[in-house]
Amino acid sequence: MRHYFRSYLGFFSGIAGALALVAVFHLTLWGKGTEPAIRVETAPINRDAKLGTSFAPVVKKAAPSVVNIYSTHIIHMRPRRNPLLNDPFFRQFLGGQMPDDEREITRRERALGSGVIVSPDGYILTANHVVDGADEIKISVSNNKKEYTARIVGTDPPTDVAILKIEAKDLPAITLADSDQLEIGDIVLAIGNPFGIGQTVTMGIVSALGRSGLGFNGYEDFIQTDAAINPGNSGGALVDAEGRLVGINTGIVPNSNGGNQGIGFAVPVNLARHVMERLISGGKVTRGYLGIFPQDITPDLARSFGLPDQNGALVGNVFTNTPAEKAGIKSGDVIIEFNGKAVTDANDLTLRVSECLPGSSATLKLLRDGHEKSINVSLGELSREPGQDQNNPNESGSDNLKADAFNGVMTVQDLNRGVRQQLDIPDDLQGALVTDVDRDSNFAEAGLQRGDVIVEINKHPVANASEAVKLYRQAKGSQILLKIWRHYGDQAGTLYISVDSTNQGK
Repeated sequence: MRHYFRSYLGFFSGIAGALALVAVFHLTLWGKGTEPAIRVETAPINRDAKLGTSFAPVVKKAAPSVVNIYSTHIIHMRPRRNPLLNDPFFRQFLGGQMPDDEREITRRERALGSGVIVSPDGYILTANHVVDGADEIKISVSNNKKEYTARIVGTDPPTDVAILKIEAKDLPAITLADSDQLEIGDIVLAIGNPFGIGQTVTMGIVSALGRSGLGFNGYEDFIQTDAAINPGNSGGALVDAEGRLVGINTGIVPNSNGGNQGIGFAVPVNLARHVMERLISGGKVTRGYLGIFPQDITPDLARSFGLPDQNGALVGNVFTNTPAEKAGIKSGDVIIEFNGKAVTDANDLTLRVSECLPGSSATLKLLRDGHEKSINVSLGELSREPGQDQNNPNESGSDNLKADAFNGVMTVQDLNRGVRQQLDIPDDLQGALVTDVDRDSNFAEAGLQRGDVIVEINKHPVANASEAVKLYRQAKGSQILLKIWRHYGDQAGTLYISVDSTNQGK
């Protein structure tokens, strides 16, 4: 499903209410001497107001700020060489000249999208995939049908946000809302240029908040809506019932015809604004780095760790020489607050940390062995985005296998020198290598994989395969807590898995 989402992304080329408190933010451009004025209203909408008979006043307020984007990517290519041209007999008749089919061909690929004017002097927010790789970008402003050439100020693929600039004045800039004030059920309008037919407005509600794990971007905190979003809407505006920008439309779950079926996603404007400010001021987005592998807390893990609920992020691994290690954070800690705000899950923590500036100080509240503890940490700088690759063991040379003790559904072996070299396992790491897991077993259902190294069982260290068998046999209760070491991307570390021990057979 994730690959399906990604492939589709490549195709994306009044209401009564109290007046909100207005705050105007000025972004200082380092070394550029200009300050774009971005208007932000932080008050929530009036949810007690009765709906009117028309959204026309809202559309009149917001629609002039939404622009059409036409991006062009120039491709230089040579056609495939005719094999006959390699034959000297045929080449002698060419007189040494290059035939026409050997000359370079230039092809132009064009894509459609949308964008939102956020300052009167021409800054425009859009989706990164709308302008990714573009050699030329044209902007059509709907209120006067005038076309501008845009330059890319900066892009941030991990959030699918880009900021463009056109040379113009007194443009109809939209007002930004506080997307943290959104609630499920709020009315929203999507404005954009679907299929290139022209500016179109659709209506729906906020269907969900904080959607993640969709495979769209590296950092996901999407607003989900049933307002119709189609190819060409990408980069356009999602506005609330007062015409304020709450999100940048980025993708949908398509049907077989490639169109909308009521599940669309938008980047929250708070996240987009945060990225935009970094791109305008510094030309790139620098992100804070803690140095842990956070995990979501499943019901089984909550029971294994004696937690009152599933809120928070479990620290599976603390990487060496990182801010987390220096601050004293340990594997098995559960981070429940970050800078005074409750942490809901691992994705929430990752987003919070990434939004902090490198070198800034953060305060964490965590649970350790059932007791709350506060820790201050000076964040580092994230140098690269984490990957998802994983090494698997070679089935050859797997000695000292232990199968029967795990009801025939899993095999483990000692860590010999060959295995350590092959899988890049540290010499000082002790444990039992998982060489096979029955896909129908509870071990596989809990997430255990070939290539994992079991380093603890029920918080007892595992020295080798025999020790793993022994601790498994001694385990009591319906759940077995495993601490495993695993490669993820270009890093490796530990995480926790809770396995149902009541029925390990097929």
